Parts: sequence; structure tokens; C-alpha cells
Amino acid sequence: MGLPPGFDPALGAPFDRASAIAILQHADDLAAQSDFDQALALYSRVTGVPDRDIAAAGCYGAGNALYRLDREQEARQAWEAATGMGETPVAYRAWRQVAAALVREGNLPSALDAYRQCERRAPQPDRAEIASRLGWLSKETGNTGAAGKYFARSRGDAARPLMTYLIIAVTVVTSLAAMQSGHSTAQGYLNSPLELQLMLDKLLVAHGEYYRLFTVTLVHDPTFLPHLLFNMYALWFAGQLVERMYGSWVFLFVYIVAAAGGSVGSYVFGDSLQAVGASGAIFGMFGMILVATRFHHPILDQQSRSLASQIGFLIVINLVLGFTIPGIDYMAHIGGLIAGCWLGLILPPTHVQTLGSIWQSTGARTSMATTLAVRVIGVGALIAVIGVGVLVGTDKWQKNPWYPYYTADRAQSVVVVIGVPPEADSVPVQVTCR
Repeated sequence: MGLPPGFDPALGAPFDRASAIAILQHADDLAAQSDFDQALALYSRVTGVPDRDIAAAGCYGAGNALYRLDREQEARQAWEAATGMGETPVAYRAWRQVAAALVREGNLPSALDAYRQCERRAPQPDRAEIASRLGWLSKETGNTGAAGKYFARSRGDAARPLMTYLIIAVTVVTSLAAMQSGHSTAQGYLNSPLELQLMLDKLLVAHGEYYRLFTVTLVHDPTFLPHLLFNMYALWFAGQLVERMYGSWVFLFVYIVAAAGGSVGSYVFGDSLQAVGASGAIFGMFGMILVATRFHHPILDQQSRSLASQIGFLIVINLVLGFTIPGIDYMAHIGGLIAGCWLGLILPPTHVQTLGSIWQSTGARTSMATTLAVRVIGVGALIAVIGVGVLVGTDKWQKNPWYPYYTADRAQSVVVVIGVPPEADSVPVQVTCR
């Protein structure tokens, strides 16, 4: 970008804000063309302007140009000048440059302090890398206890997977509460009102109760307690690893989307009227781990690597069981698995380092906006596919002969048992577990 028309670079400061920004942009262009002498001259001219953000940017740019001109001591002084201007847009990057320069000089204690300043300001994608460098510096300076904590933080295993524990707790409490009020009858097992309210009843979804696509994860087969126990063990197994790699809120988002993907798979391709269980969402966790660990190559601790190495076998064995054992909603498994695999492909782990983040250059990070746009589009595409699946499934179940007569009040009186014979006053029901 050129300077404003009529601007004379030979004139001295002060400049108005627009002119100072134009100088910075022109200096950036010259630096990108490796014309560091000219870039340094322009950066230097804005270091004394009253606007602190622009002055700090000028110091930071001057430091970069000096470094490329092999004037490293002067470069560090320029970066330190930028850090001394407080919380500006370049403060984090300036502290990183100061810390790296101090490491090159062999001043590790001061470098450790500088990287602590970096950690306070680091954006989420850089936190694992900064923690790793703090771990190395702590180890080199003899503080092995702090080194262990920093290395654990860089792997993402410092914090407990609280969201995983919370989902398990809510699911167990809700499932057990639903089981308590159900009872057996001469015709079979009558589900509790809570179970009937939360399960994936496809005719009621076709009537507009779309919340059931998500709440199905909260209830399990009331006649078979191991169904709940097996699913919660699988969630604990996979959920803690996903949460460790992505953080609590991304994990929750993925769990909800995978639950919807599993429910839509059952809704569109399954033949059973009702379904219960969380395994659609759990298969989403399996799929995310499978793809993310192989495509993004996160750096994990030994326990996490051991868990990840078993995912492929668990997926295969559970799919085989789903296809061979009656009463298992394998279409929900497949739907959740596909959703999780897609999310694992487009969303790299953010709470642990990956091989890509280690080798990524600082300049490459300027494409972060483009990368973010691709991820948003990818997530949006998955949600759109799920939405289309809801429309297709609704059309399918609205064609069911029972649809015109099946209301929420009617569903409350349905005896839920596999193979119950159709009667004049009841709807034939087959429940699958997922």
C-alpha cells in the first residue's frame, strides 16, 4: 500500500493517525519484500507518535527489521520498548520476540520471566506452545516441579475433564430417575412419564418435538441397567480425551452436534418407533478422536496416546455388535460416528500442541482468518446436513399410518415392549437401544 497523496517521507513527526498508519503499512510491505533498511527507516519514524498503539507497532516492526539486519541487540531493545508501552495490539508478539532473544543470549532466567508475560497474553492456539517453552526453561533453570506442571499444561492434561464428569452425572441421575417410576405390566414394561418425555419418539419428532433429538442421550433402557453403565464408561473413556484436546466448551458443542447426528441417522434410516441412549453422541467422540489424532497429530501424554490407540478397535467391535445383535440402533452409531469424524477433520485440537502448530511459522499465522472461515463453513455444512436429515426423516414418519392418530397424550399410554402385538387401542412399538 502506498503513502497518502502528497505525503513527503522526509518530513518529521508528528503525523496524524491516518498518515502514521499508512507509514506502518508501507513499512510492512517493504519488510515483506525484504527491503529491511527502508522498512526500518519508516518504522522508526512512527515510534514517537502520541498514539501508543501505533508507536508500539513501530517499535515492534523496527525490532523485526533490525533482527533481519543482524543487529540483534538493538532489535531486542526495540522489542522491549514495545513491551514497555503497556497492553497494545503488539504486546504479546513483542514479548515473544524478547523472550526468544534472551534465550539466544543464554539469559534463561530473564527469558523465563518474559515467557510468563507471554503466557498472560497468549491467544488460545498459542498457549500450549508457550507452556511447553516455560516447561523447558524451568527444567533448564533447575525447577523440575514447575517444569512438570508446564509440560502437563502443554499436553492439555493439567485440568480435570469437568464437563465430561458433569454430562455423566446429569445422564446417570436422569436415567435412574426415569427408571424408578417405570413398572412391569401383564403386557410388558410401561415406561415412566420422564422416559417417554425424553426418548427419541420418532412420530412425536415428526409432530415437531425436535428437542428429542438431543434429550434421547439422557435416558437408557429401563429394563437393562448395564446399558447405562456401558455407555457412561464409554463416555468417560472418550470424553475426557476429547475435552483434554479441545477444552470443555468445544467438547460440549461436539457432544451435542454428535448427538443430533446420531439421532438423525436413526430418524432417517431406522425403522424402530422409539430409541433411548447416548451412544450416538459417544460414537461422535470416538470418530473425533480417530480422525483428529491421525490427521492433526496432537502431542499427548502416554495415557492419552494409549486411549487413542484403542479407538479404532472399539469402533469396529461396537459396529459389528450393532449389526449382529437385535435391538441395537446401529444407524444412530453410524450417524454420530460420521458427525464426529467430520468435526475431527475440520477442527484441530486447541488445548494441546500438534505437529502442525510446532512447525508453523509466525508468518503463516496471518492466514488464521482464512482458516477460521473454513472451519466455520465446515461446521455450518454439517449442521445443514443434519437439518436436511430432519426434514427427510419428518417426511418419512409423517407418512406412517399411525402419524395422524399419534399425539403426546396417546404416546403416554403406549406399552413399550419389543414385539407387542398391535391392538385396536395401542400403537405397535419397538424400542432400540443406542
